[in-house]
Amino acid sequence: MLFNMRNCFSIAKLTWTSKQLLRHFWYGPPAQMNVHLKGRDLLTLQNYTADELKYLLWMASDLKQRIKHKGEYLPLMQGKSLAMIFEKRSTRTRLSAETGVALLGGHSSFLTTEDIHLGTNESLTDTARVLSSMTNAILARVYKHNDLDLMTKEATIPIINGLSDLYHPLQILADYLTLQEHYGGLNGLTVTWIGDGNNVLHSIMMSAAKLGMHLRIATPKDFEPDLRITKITEQYSKEYGTKLLLTTDPLEAADGANVLVTDTWISMGQEEEKKERLKAFQGYQITMQTAKSAASNWTFLHCLPRKPEEVDDEVFYSPRSLVFQEAENRKWTIMAVMVSLLTDYSPQLQKPTF
Repeated sequence: MLFNMRNCFSIAKLTWTSKQLLRHFWYGPPAQMNVHLKGRDLLTLQNYTADELKYLLWMASDLKQRIKHKGEYLPLMQGKSLAMIFEKRSTRTRLSAETGVALLGGHSSFLTTEDIHLGTNESLTDTARVLSSMTNAILARVYKHNDLDLMTKEATIPIINGLSDLYHPLQILADYLTLQEHYGGLNGLTVTWIGDGNNVLHSIMMSAAKLGMHLRIATPKDFEPDLRITKITEQYSKEYGTKLLLTTDPLEAADGANVLVTDTWISMGQEEEKKERLKAFQGYQITMQTAKSAASNWTFLHCLPRKPEEVDDEVFYSPRSLVFQEAENRKWTIMAVMVSLLTDYSPQLQKPTF
């Protein structure tokens, strides 16, 4: 009967639901994780367990394989919409969200402070309530993380942090997917951060140990990560049995690193501090000299946009640099977040080894 089914039906002509049934019939159900994220917010990776982080990465890998590499159409967000509030300009976050929603059959609305009354004629509270009545989720890229906290209290739909002064969780999920693809796993990797103690670093600190990664951090004096976050990171390191180093010496931090990571030294809103910051970060540029201290299989990550003082061209454009794969993966991880928070879909492909 199995062979008759294969001969009688063309998979290409079957509905999406029928394809899932046949895949289950022929190959059996995929390995599952007891994770349920529907209806949750994503403000910080601190609020997500190790299994939940792995699930999001599995979902991203599943969607990338099925949509990009297999050419499947998965209208998982058909009839759903995403409101996108952007107080700061963006390339990767905006484009990944807009194209991701479109690929999933949904609709996105890009809203800047010039497009809506946010903070001018209408409070954040009222805005969150109005958008909750018209859309299925809100992705917000804001200056103050406290605004996201307020939004979650007033909204009745999931809130996704597209970047705040404290965290950038979507970026780090993309980083982890990139490393997963390159190394075949995350457990045991040593990640070295060289640069500012900023929101991107904070998101790494809230999650690396949960996935079994060691973390080495080099920041100039007075540019260290938030002390509260550092204390939580120290607790995570003990709980998950990973190593943590905080130093002001970039070469010490790079010693034995599998992954070298940096980011802008001057974030949006810090332009007036440029001269002071450039002076403080002298010696922190990542170069091939830095990489000599790293492990033989070292790679480089940067969330972009990049400036030459942060990393030289020899490293940035080298085969060791994963920055453009990392940029693309912003789309697949943000799609994974939206699918996980808004639908009942579960990954169909084999769960990766983390």
